[in-house]
Amino acid sequence: MDHRDVDAAVAEMLGVLGPRTAGDWTVPAGPLEWTCWQTAAHVGHDLLAYAAQLAARPADAYLPIDLNVRPTASPAEVLQAVTACGGLLSSALATANPALRAWHWGPCDLEGFAAMGVAETLLHTYDITQGLSVDWLPPAPLSAAVLNRLFPAAPSADPIQVLLWCTGRGELDGLPRQTSWRWEAARPG
Repeated sequence: MDHRDVDAAVAEMLGVLGPRTAGDWTVPAGPLEWTCWQTAAHVGHDLLAYAAQLAARPADAYLPIDLNVRPTASPAEVLQAVTACGGLLSSALATANPALRAWHWGPCDLEGFAAMGVAETLLHTYDITQGLSVDWLPPAPLSAAVLNRLFPAAPSADPIQVLLWCTGRGELDGLPRQTSWRWEAARPG
């Protein structure tokens, strides 16, 4: 996975949520305790945090920074912030040395940061669409790529359903619902 996948995931988010910014974004985002607005702001935060990790290359912790989206920002403005943060992550991925490692609960490579950016964007877009009562699922190719990189032990089945199952957002025939999970982003260099 690389910067193009991050760009595709952010475009997917904007495509489904951009036309729905007049809706009520104060409702919970699917099963989350966060509102749709807070969930979108969280996506921006994570994309920015991943970009910052790549730029600073810390070996043992996250940088002490956070994205502060003004509480008065409209849903459209929050999506603009997500676009900016996605662009920063994409740029960081595109320009980084392929051997670069930065901290995410251990040494994480560029592909891991790209996969996490895609996962956060797609999964939380799904949560927001659930809150806004929009029928949408993450794209199969990006779901499969996320599974391949972050969930290598995931069962073989429809990648969309497996990704939702791996992250506690869906059922998968014959398997208990996930109540906790961890993706495998860090890999020794």
